[in-house]
Amino acid sequence: MSQGIRVPGVVLAALLILGGCTTAEPPVAAPEKPNFVVVFADDLGYGDLGTFGHPVFRTPNLDQLAAEGQKWTQFYVAANVCTPSRAALLTGRYPIRSGMTSSVRGVLFPDSGGGLPADEITIAEALADAGYISGAFGKWHLGHLPQYLPTRQGFATYWGIPYSNDMDKVPGSPDYRAEARANARWQADPADYNVPILHDEEEIERPADQYTITRRYTERAIEFIRANRDHPFFVYLAHSMVHIPLFASKDFDGRNASRYADAIEEVDWSVGQIVATLKELGLEERTLVVFTSDNGPWLVFDTHGGTAGPLRGGKGETWEGGQREPTVVWGPGIVSPGVVRGMGSTLDLLPTFCALAGVEPPSDRALDGYDLSPVLRGEGESPRNEMMYYQGVEIFAARVGPFKAHWTTFTNYRGENPVPRDPPLLFNLEEDPSEKYDVAARHPEVIDQIAEHVEAHKKTVEPVPDQLAIPLEP
Repeated sequence: MSQGIRVPGVVLAALLILGGCTTAEPPVAAPEKPNFVVVFADDLGYGDLGTFGHPVFRTPNLDQLAAEGQKWTQFYVAANVCTPSRAALLTGRYPIRSGMTSSVRGVLFPDSGGGLPADEITIAEALADAGYISGAFGKWHLGHLPQYLPTRQGFATYWGIPYSNDMDKVPGSPDYRAEARANARWQADPADYNVPILHDEEEIERPADQYTITRRYTERAIEFIRANRDHPFFVYLAHSMVHIPLFASKDFDGRNASRYADAIEEVDWSVGQIVATLKELGLEERTLVVFTSDNGPWLVFDTHGGTAGPLRGGKGETWEGGQREPTVVWGPGIVSPGVVRGMGSTLDLLPTFCALAGVEPPSDRALDGYDLSPVLRGEGESPRNEMMYYQGVEIFAARVGPFKAHWTTFTNYRGENPVPRDPPLLFNLEEDPSEKYDVAARHPEVIDQIAEHVEAHKKTVEPVPDQLAIPLEP
């Protein structure tokens, strides 16, 4: 028996033991009020980094951070597409609790009238109680109307594209999917996507020059770090890459066989620039850097999409490739180096940051995250023992300990319908992370136990308005 699923007011019995952390260093004592930097890639696959096994893509900066910090091999986002995944990261709550997932639409669009509700508490707002100043840079995708922008959600400043970089597509522009399948180096024209850049709440550019978007996100984040070097800060740097359309600046364009590899290499460069700035300012000993992605690779775009490595599936799916992400955590004064084989999630960032900052997380609502700070310091195993895999508002699969049960499976973006599974599929992810070998017949009692966890979780979910279904008023 091990840790149970934690929800406010409810502690459920644990079912199965999960592996922990392998470190070679003694525990690290974190500094008072460390800085936090979250670099969130878009559509990056589990197998897309060198340190996670890609044989070709060059990611030297992330590989180095993984060697110096922690590489989490079983780290999950809470949704398999952009909007709900981002809502979960910033609130520490499954998106079903905030209305940021839907049975009607997968994500928010330029014609959406909804967004992250004002009564949700973001990491930025939680850290403000400890005197932090926060900046958001890059893709937001939690509502493009003024009342939903980062500056209304606890961030002092924002610079970026308010939704996906393939939205506002100009009628008559080339079919990206067809072109991408034909040519790994095919290049879209930024003018084909009439997306804006906002500074705080003001539109300053349209269409965005996406050739330089990764570089400019990075520059704005570095400016913020320099300006707040003497103040505890939180930086949320959410790259548009490697979401299609793929772009890279002139220093990276053409350096690889595929445009996707160019874009990844520039994201890796971005991480290197952030870390170099922290070292230059003498902040590396009191800054925690987390790198991960919002969901798995967009497989239908062939060489313009990534790879989930040994995992099954990708973006938009509840197979492992849709929600298990390559994750690196670095902080020489905070993190005890090693490979963490226990489970973690972006849901855990809010309570972890609060613990390190010495501030209490919100206590007036259900939180789905755990404090991982002891694991970061090398003091124990991850308390996370479970994960729910939502497809919109429905739970298609759930993991408890090493076992994952699928009640419905779905191969998204290929015109296929969800497939009910009766009996459910069951995989032992510690033995079979590729989800190839169904062991349901050998462990029917495990399926029943996981189902009990799912039902207990559902009882904690209260109905809220569907934000993704709200239309934009004329």
